[in-house]
Amino acid sequence: MSVITEGNHPGCFMVSESRGTRSREAITVAGETLGAGTVLGRITSTGEYAAVNPEASDGSEAAAAVLYAAVDASAAAAPAVIIARSAEVNAAELVWPEGITPAQQAAAVADLAAVGVITR
Repeated sequence: MSVITEGNHPGCFMVSESRGTRSREAITVAGETLGAGTVLGRITSTGEYAAVNPEASDGSEAAAAVLYAAVDASAAAAPAVIIARSAEVNAAELVWPEGITPAQQAAAVADLAAVGVITR
C-alpha cells in the first residue's frame, strides 16, 4: 500500500487576521515552487518574494510574509497571495527552509513580528 502525504491547505496556518483582506497582499513569487505557509523574504532588487534564506544577501534573508496558498513559479515568476500584516499564525504550520537553525528561525519570527505577523 502506498503512502500519500497531503500538503498544507491554503490558509491552514492562520489563527486570525484583520477584517476583509487587510492582512493579505498580492505579490509575485520568484522562480520556485512553494507550499502554503512558507515563510518568505522579499528580494530587494526585484520586489519579488522567495522562501526566506538566512544565508542570502539579496533581501530574502529577512522574513517579510507568509505564503497563503501553494504556488508553482518554477517555470517563471508567478502571482500569489501573502499574509503581510495584522495577523496571527500557527508556528507549527509554518514551512521553513531545510537546515534553518533555531537562532535563524527565531530571527525570522522576530522579523515577522516587526511587520505585524505574530507567531503563536
